[in-house]
Amino acid sequence: MMGERDFVPTTAAEDNEDVFKDLILNVPADWSATNCLPTGLFNSFDPDEVVYRSQKKPCKMVGKYIMGDLLGEGSYGKVKEVLDSETLVRRAAKILKKKKLKRIPNGEKNVLNEIQLLKTLRHLNVIELVDVIVNDEKEKMYLLMEYCVGGLQDMLEHSPGSKFPCWQAHNYFSQLINGLEYLHSRGIIHKDIKPGNLLLTLDETLKISDFGTAEALSPFDPEGICASSQGSPAFQPPEIANGADDYSGFKIDIWSSGVTLYNLVTGEYPFEGDNVYRLFEAIGKCNIKIPTYVTEPLRSLLVGMLKKDPEKRFSIRTIQTHPWFVCRHPRTSEKVPIPPLRGDSMHNMTVLPYLFNYHSCETPSENEEEYITEKLIKDQQNGSTPDPIDNANDPSKRPWHKPIMFNVKKMTACRLS
Repeated sequence: MMGERDFVPTTAAEDNEDVFKDLILNVPADWSATNCLPTGLFNSFDPDEVVYRSQKKPCKMVGKYIMGDLLGEGSYGKVKEVLDSETLVRRAAKILKKKKLKRIPNGEKNVLNEIQLLKTLRHLNVIELVDVIVNDEKEKMYLLMEYCVGGLQDMLEHSPGSKFPCWQAHNYFSQLINGLEYLHSRGIIHKDIKPGNLLLTLDETLKISDFGTAEALSPFDPEGICASSQGSPAFQPPEIANGADDYSGFKIDIWSSGVTLYNLVTGEYPFEGDNVYRLFEAIGKCNIKIPTYVTEPLRSLLVGMLKKDPEKRFSIRTIQTHPWFVCRHPRTSEKVPIPPLRGDSMHNMTVLPYLFNYHSCETPSENEEEYITEKLIKDQQNGSTPDPIDNANDPSKRPWHKPIMFNVKKMTACRLS
């Protein structure tokens, strides 16, 4: 709090009156010692009583891209919305710090591998890498990609039963297989297919993302043999769980796609364990149990994709000709929506407030909230709407005169060490 925002003192002081009068801006002549802070520097008070002056968002540009708000954050770095100032197209910037990548096993290698692969890929259901910006001075790298409003994992977490209706799961799975067919035709093995790596655009086009662990096979290797895998444990096939030295990369993606489909329609995983060892033990045995409410032909598709023997496991072509895949599924239940971002179900551009503040010369209007409480800040961050309460008990609604402000940065006793 200190050093970042101006705040209003709500309690008073008894000592050091002269010191505070020198620090407080525009101190009225009738301001008395009873209106200053108490002995020590500050009194403890309810965080909801703290009142901040609303500050304009500074407009920041990286290259030709105008930075917006944070969309998400992962182990590799942050993702922010950006706007291309030349084409006015929304993009997503994956911001990576070199220091952070060095602390992650194979971090730098995976990022360079992802960049190299994505530069060669162009398909409707594969995330597109638009641009790469490197800032050597700050040791940062910006990967500019297609803008997506959410992912299947977030939707599952906000849906009843943590699953999709059959018709909705079919739509996403069909797009996944189409994208996977393209990748395999280019000799690319993704190795980490899961709901968390499947994103959606505004028109609900599915995009396969996160190619950090992907592998480009040799064109002289028709079998697609791989010798390593860094994918998520719950989506690994039996051959990896049982410690095989090498395995078919194509069949790895088929298996993980089958686990993904199982998760989309049931809200569960076909194999579980208290730890990775127990999980791999269950996967290695491959005693799959499908809930009774999963009926044919979906049941036979799941069984075919989750065969223990890779040679007997379905191929892309077999999946595309399967009755459940080619069937048109009627919309029999409500659709699971894409979760709102910080309360915004329309997913409006977060770059706009920065642009308005940059070009605006107007002073705040009477209806504009110039002050905001700690509680309102937390509500906005959580994407919740404050409960309607009595104005008399709400500090932000009480009638009060414009407070005297002072900047903590200017107080030598308060400077951070």
